[in-house]
Amino acid sequence: MNEDSSSYDRSRPSAVPPPGGGQAPRSAPGQGDAPWQRADGPTGPPPVPDPEGLWVTGGVLLAGVLMVCQGVVVALEGIAALADGDVYGTVGDYLYRFSLTGWGWIHLVLGICAVITGAGLLKGAAWARFAGIFLACLSLFTHFLFLPYAPVWSVILIGLDIFILWALCAYRPSPGDPAPGAALR
Repeated sequence: MNEDSSSYDRSRPSAVPPPGGGQAPRSAPGQGDAPWQRADGPTGPPPVPDPEGLWVTGGVLLAGVLMVCQGVVVALEGIAALADGDVYGTVGDYLYRFSLTGWGWIHLVLGICAVITGAGLLKGAAWARFAGIFLACLSLFTHFLFLPYAPVWSVILIGLDIFILWALCAYRPSPGDPAPGAALR
């Protein structure tokens, strides 16, 4: 390519046309062809995204999906308890024993709130993060008390609630970053 041409060198990934349409300066011999090195000297490696930040952002998205799915299933769990079928076994003496109708309403309301909050997390709403932390704590507590009725399912949901709590508490958005769910819009 000629030095006096008005186009820039497309063979080098770091060659950016300078303002005014002239040719980008070439790096001096010995400086290498690393994309972050310019004619005026190395500027250091390019900024690398924080892998923990990406992990946490992905965790928030997963927490949103989990909250929507968990909310639907918990609402169905509440409907099953309200139907007074033989879905749940009878529990003998249990300190925190409620009627299945009471547990049904608790799970139904908690499930609907979790679906709304999970959808808010996926849309990137700021309120949804704090509501998600509150609902995950409430769900964890509720499923701990519901252990005698559905022990395996309650332990699974307690584990999911712990992950949701970690993901929502570990996420620290910076002012210029888009919300975690902004890529899904």
